[in-house]
Amino acid sequence: MRNPMRLLGQRRFLPLFVTQFLGAFNDNLFKMAMVILVIYEIYSDPAKEAGFSALASGLFILPFFLFSALAGQLADSRDKAWLIRIVKTAEILIMVFGAAGLMLHKADETLSIALMLLALFAMGVHSTFFGPIKYAILPQHLGRDDVLGGTGLVEAGTYIAILLGTIVGGIIPYQWAAAGVLLTAIAGRVTGHQVPPAPPQPDAPPFHFDWHIVRASNRLVSATMHIPRLFLAIVAISFFWAIGAVLGAQFPPLVKNALGADQTVATLFMAIFSVGIAIGSVAVNRLLNGAVSARYSPGSAIAMGGFVAVLWWAVRTWPETPPHLMGIAEFISWRQADLVLLALFGIAIAGGMFVVPLYAFLTTTVPAAETARTVAANNIVNSGAMVVSSLLLVALNAANISIADTLLTVAIGSLVAAWIAQKLHLACD
Repeated sequence: MRNPMRLLGQRRFLPLFVTQFLGAFNDNLFKMAMVILVIYEIYSDPAKEAGFSALASGLFILPFFLFSALAGQLADSRDKAWLIRIVKTAEILIMVFGAAGLMLHKADETLSIALMLLALFAMGVHSTFFGPIKYAILPQHLGRDDVLGGTGLVEAGTYIAILLGTIVGGIIPYQWAAAGVLLTAIAGRVTGHQVPPAPPQPDAPPFHFDWHIVRASNRLVSATMHIPRLFLAIVAISFFWAIGAVLGAQFPPLVKNALGADQTVATLFMAIFSVGIAIGSVAVNRLLNGAVSARYSPGSAIAMGGFVAVLWWAVRTWPETPPHLMGIAEFISWRQADLVLLALFGIAIAGGMFVVPLYAFLTTTVPAAETARTVAANNIVNSGAMVVSSLLLVALNAANISIADTLLTVAIGSLVAAWIAQKLHLACD
């Protein structure tokens, strides 16, 4: 097996890696700064806080459902490097609104929240168009033997970026966050300019570009999902992202209202989760020796569900907390804190091992000329699952279901994902 780390020294991979890294960092710098600002400074009601967190997650996901078909068609019919430059230019404009929202919260809370949510939705649109480009360009610039390694590096880098963006967004003042999102967007535009050309495949069969969102989405999903192997891979990935959407939306309110800790602990949770995903993403490439296979995905999903069950039990039986919100040092010394952190770390490692081979499978199963549209179809189904999971979370909160008990839905979803991944493994390996 060739060491995938060598790709970081090559122009065919490094500029894309850095551009993706900066985009993921910026997403999470802004999202964490916004959520911390709203939950810890603007709102003081647990129901409102949980509802806002779920709404923010849903708004970021919704564009994937609406615009992925257009994004996939564009990525397969235009030079992907040229599209990257357009998308990264748009990110700068979006972050102008996001920074304004962060800065205005003391003057007008309603306007501030509206601007931040608008920017969050727009960043979802940005990510919708960047996603198919990112995954489709890998098999175009890399050989088949490098696709799994490159995909693992991209996923690991993404979650390290999530880690750093989450930490920075959770600890710096909002004024610095406002400046940071703008500077990072500019840096992403600079690195995006260095991505080598990736024109459409010359032997690609012609297709009619369909601007009708609903019709194009329906055609794209139908054309992809009728292939049994792709259907199983996409559904399995969708369960992963639905699970991730529930966990990500629950972290800040869970930390504050169920565990009695402050925003530094919420940041610690996201940091541990991000590091775990990165470790799992790299580890599975080692285990598979570079081969594209779903061999370890079923066991990883079962392990993920088991660790979620441990987290549920630890939160459910969490001892009474002091009247103040605990910081990191006090939280770590609290009884059962080590179990919570271990469960979280296990969920993340298993999640990385589960999903990376599925993405590599997705991008190497279809002809190169159809890769972006396949990724786009995957994103539509993924986003639909994530929106449904966010709506389920809102409904559970409205029904006064405890944050701890909502974790049980994640454990059940993990078992379903394991069953689907096993069917894929049996069908393809």
